[in-house]
Amino acid sequence: MQVWPGQAYPLGATYDGAGTNFAVFSEAADRIELCLLHDDGSETAIELRESDAFVRHAYLPGVMPGQRYGFRVHGPYAPERGQRCNSAKLLLDPYARAISGSIDWGEEVYGYHFGSPNKRNDLDSAPHMMSSVVVNPYFDWGDDRLPRTEYHETMIYEAHVKGLTMRHPALPEELRGTYAALAHPAIIEHLTELGVTALELMPVHQFVNDHRLVDMGLNNYWGYNTIGFFAPHNAYASWGDRGQQVLEFKSAVRALHEAGIEVILDVVYNHTAEGNHLGPTLSFRGLDNASYYRLTDDPRYYMDTTGTGNSLLMRSPHVLQLIMDSLRYWVTEMHVDGFRFDLAATLARQFHEVDRLSSFFDLVQQDPVVSQVKLIAEPWDVGEGGYQVGNFPPLWTEWNGKYRDTVRDLWRGEPRTLAEFASRLTGSSDLYQDDGRRPLASINFVTCHDGFTLHDMVSYNEKHNAANGEDNRDGESHNRSWNCGVEGETDDPEVLELRARQMRNFIATLMLSQGVPMLSHGDEFARTQGGNNNAYCQDNELAWVPWPEDPEAAENAAELLAFTRAMVWLRRDHPVFRRRRFFHGRPVQGTHDELSDIAWFTPAGKEMTQRDWNSTQARALSVFLNGNAISEPGPRGERISDDSFLLMFNASPKTMEFVVPVDHGRQWQVVVDTSRSEGMPPATGAKVQAGDRLTLVDRSVMVLQRPA
Repeated sequence: MQVWPGQAYPLGATYDGAGTNFAVFSEAADRIELCLLHDDGSETAIELRESDAFVRHAYLPGVMPGQRYGFRVHGPYAPERGQRCNSAKLLLDPYARAISGSIDWGEEVYGYHFGSPNKRNDLDSAPHMMSSVVVNPYFDWGDDRLPRTEYHETMIYEAHVKGLTMRHPALPEELRGTYAALAHPAIIEHLTELGVTALELMPVHQFVNDHRLVDMGLNNYWGYNTIGFFAPHNAYASWGDRGQQVLEFKSAVRALHEAGIEVILDVVYNHTAEGNHLGPTLSFRGLDNASYYRLTDDPRYYMDTTGTGNSLLMRSPHVLQLIMDSLRYWVTEMHVDGFRFDLAATLARQFHEVDRLSSFFDLVQQDPVVSQVKLIAEPWDVGEGGYQVGNFPPLWTEWNGKYRDTVRDLWRGEPRTLAEFASRLTGSSDLYQDDGRRPLASINFVTCHDGFTLHDMVSYNEKHNAANGEDNRDGESHNRSWNCGVEGETDDPEVLELRARQMRNFIATLMLSQGVPMLSHGDEFARTQGGNNNAYCQDNELAWVPWPEDPEAAENAAELLAFTRAMVWLRRDHPVFRRRRFFHGRPVQGTHDELSDIAWFTPAGKEMTQRDWNSTQARALSVFLNGNAISEPGPRGERISDDSFLLMFNASPKTMEFVVPVDHGRQWQVVVDTSRSEGMPPATGAKVQAGDRLTLVDRSVMVLQRPA
């Protein structure tokens, strides 16, 4: 076989139509072998003799897409010095564009012996390992363009590739649970009818099923266990895993873009699947352990701010390069529209503390590609000082955990919630305004993959995670949920009616709030996980979305689905719910309207006083949104005007009378009433006059509309 010197950049395996260039970084290695893997189990080893700035490289003419390969690193194995090289371990390429196979768990893939953790293990891991794959980069994107939907027009739908599609009755069996299923007309039709503009996919980077879970007969279903930051997860491909997963993913993105739907990836750059010092040797650990991972003062051990065993070393230029190269690759080559960063506070830990001016954020800020797509932070980790909601740089939006907690507290009846609820409803200016951000920095959600589903949040007070095999110790114990009087499933019609109303209340509140709404897949038709609030390992019908089929379930699901659709479209039709600037709390200059852009009222129709806000038991209020006092201009500088709305929230446990304020409009029409099973009054909803008294049943929302 011919071996040419090749180039040190780009890293990874780069096919150019005639052959493949291989390049890999390791400062710790004495020498590195590239191993071409053959289907009969044999391998051809080629030493990478050329080295530039610790990047070993070679070009192999005739090596084509589909070729499987790995690396063997010869170098020091001295855990007490943070060095864990071991040539007996076949290593994945950190820059592999595709990964084939799965891990056959056994002692062979570990760098030590199970009975003697201090003794080096020289068993060959190759027969038990996944392998990197050379990929053909060419793809006919046609006229594909990123939709670039503005945040104020964005509706995010968080979904799992397999969970969303596995049980859909309209999908062919062979497509269910795959990237191809996302492109199926049945899925796209559901998303477009729901008003979704952005599909936020749970991890699709190649991940590993943990040894412990496999031994228990479970899987790492959620996928927050990445081993390949450039490779689409191969188990979600219907065509094959020798590079076909790349083409299938690209095809799904192209189809979603044709429907005007953006694709946002949930990415895990804070740790890898290699775990702590007792974890396997799969890639980074064997290439250059100390360059990739944060080690403690005793280099045998790993700093862990993620709760997963390790944390990537965010002050390492090679780690930063890996992350930025990966992000750019997914934008430029895979055409994704943005990223949601798991445990993003860890990415800001350049040293120990969370630092909003860390190198990672500097690199993102100045990058001409990555800075132009949607960047969403999960603004916390499990390390000290890791809860950082509201503290990310201006370029970023954030999952607003305080919004989730406050809205849940309001509807479950917690006292002293009203004042904070008002802030969350209006875009959380207390979190974002001081650093120049807008209401759209707040990604609002009441449920997500992590925790109870919407149905379970109104059906369970306690978690029920026995199926996870950890004696119900895993998962959050403080869920801010309320079971409406009965734990779990029930036939009590009053309890069922209250639960349905509570679900409508949450959906209505989410869609009426300033910021960017995010809905969790299946919540639109009340899917349940049986009270399991940590279904990370449940790759089965417990976690898969149950598209309703039996008549009774279909009827109940149809009502909530219709209501959710109606609320999404009400929001999309009215810019007063999608403001790009915070409310002023006073009349807006140049709008020729003497009324404030927002006003707050007690149920008696009187403007709220400080005493009203501070009342321990206050759980009801009205909010006036002035459609004639929108301060931000349109795209061409034109004035934006809209209908005005009066939002009435009764989160108390008793029926209350609300008085329509007398000075904010003479005639209104009821357009939302969550006390009704369908959530919406008839098209010719009741006309309401200023000063009228309206009866709101316990725990309900009513929305009144006044034409501009």
